[in-house]
Parts: sequence; C-alpha cells; structure tokens
Amino acid sequence: MRILGASVLSMEFLLMGFAMLSAKDNSSGWEVALGGVIGLIALLSAGMLKKRTGWIIGSVIQLGIFFYGFVVPTMFFIGGLFVALWVAAIIVGRKGEAAKARNLANRS
Repeated sequence: MRILGASVLSMEFLLMGFAMLSAKDNSSGWEVALGGVIGLIALLSAGMLKKRTGWIIGSVIQLGIFFYGFVVPTMFFIGGLFVALWVAAIIVGRKGEAAKARNLANRS
C-alpha cells in the first residue's frame, strides 16, 4: 500500500512542477508559490506513509491538487484522475496487504 501511495504522490510532485510552468505566465506569484508548496508537501508526505499522518496529509493534498484547477483549469481533470489513482492505491494496497497476511498465515 505504501509503494502505490508513494508512487502517486511522487508523480503529483512532478505534475505540480508542470502545472506551475503553465501557471507562471497567467497567474500571480503567490499562485505559483502555492503550487510549489503543494508539490513539496506531496513529496514529503510520500516519505511519511509509514504512519497514519502521512496518509492523512496525502489525502488532503489530493484536494489541494484538484482545487489548483482554479489557477490552471486543466488541473480539475488531471487532479480528478490523480484522486482516482490515490483511492485505487489505497484499495488495491489494502487487498495486497490482506493477501500477503493470508499467505504468511498459511505458511505457519
């Protein structure tokens, strides 16, 4: 579950870099800086996924990336895709961890 979540958050860091490039010509400096903060928090929370706090911060970042669509309108669509990837990472990750636990229990 951690690997999938970290993959999504790392890709979002890159996504925010590209979104900031798109926003720099048409937006104010604080809007571009906001994109940088969102991207850095996404990258930092990818490393914090061992704890519940990392998952909570990662979930909040999903909203930030989606609502960055007010700065770069395409981010509503792309942010929605990444929200779906985040949810899929949680669901698939939990199923994978449950299967791994079953396999370990059967070996004992």
